[in-house]
Amino acid sequence: MEPPPAPCQLSPILIEEFNELSVSPSTIGPARWISHTPWSGDFGDAVFVDDGPDGPFSIHDGILHITARKDASGRWTSGLLAAADATGNGKGVQNGYFEARMKLPPGPGTWPAFWLAALKPVAERDGNVEIDVLEYYGQFTSAFRSAVHIWFADPARKRANGTKVDIPDGFLVQDYHVFGLDISETDIVFLLDGKEFWREPRPPELDVPMYPLVNLALGSGWPIDETPNPSVMQVDYVYVWERTHIPPEGCSPGPPSD
Repeated sequence: MEPPPAPCQLSPILIEEFNELSVSPSTIGPARWISHTPWSGDFGDAVFVDDGPDGPFSIHDGILHITARKDASGRWTSGLLAAADATGNGKGVQNGYFEARMKLPPGPGTWPAFWLAALKPVAERDGNVEIDVLEYYGQFTSAFRSAVHIWFADPARKRANGTKVDIPDGFLVQDYHVFGLDISETDIVFLLDGKEFWREPRPPELDVPMYPLVNLALGSGWPIDETPNPSVMQVDYVYVWERTHIPPEGCSPGPPSD
């Protein structure tokens, strides 16, 4: 008989280092990602388009580039990756740690994000949790936002809480930074470059695994007439680890020690 896992041990569920791109328009398996939200709820002022010769995704030296650009007709296009599809097939965890290392694009109108959604069929949307690890608005160069949303079909029941995180001016566009999110039995903990900056109590609705999404959107109500064409978001990796053996006293938030 194998011994039980060590307390707080994290096991890898998704280790995406973008040595190659594995994406389809709408189906997980064999692809690891799809190029739209599973619930057909694409958003923003750039159309999320599929992979292809003129698509938004490219890989250079193990770095994913998501490019927002105008096409021949002057329409803005960009890209999104989601690690689950409409059937609920995908990679996620209910307790564990999510991490992405990214460099954000400069310029007003850009709206990059690293976030999580509930891993279940899209027909089961009531009471779903959304966690925005990073939401950045390009015209505000000295802050980003994080949030926890609980969505219901009845708008009166939905709720959310968020925080604004002040950073040195231009901090997120000048170099790569690591954005982490730890989900435990009691808390949701947000980390930047390994340091906690916010935590929220775990909502009771978080009763299914969560899966990651990463995207470069434009707009969010802010003008895009001065947005650089093209604008490029660079993603070094996206990792997901699962924590299955949790002692009564809990676990320290963050990635595996090794």
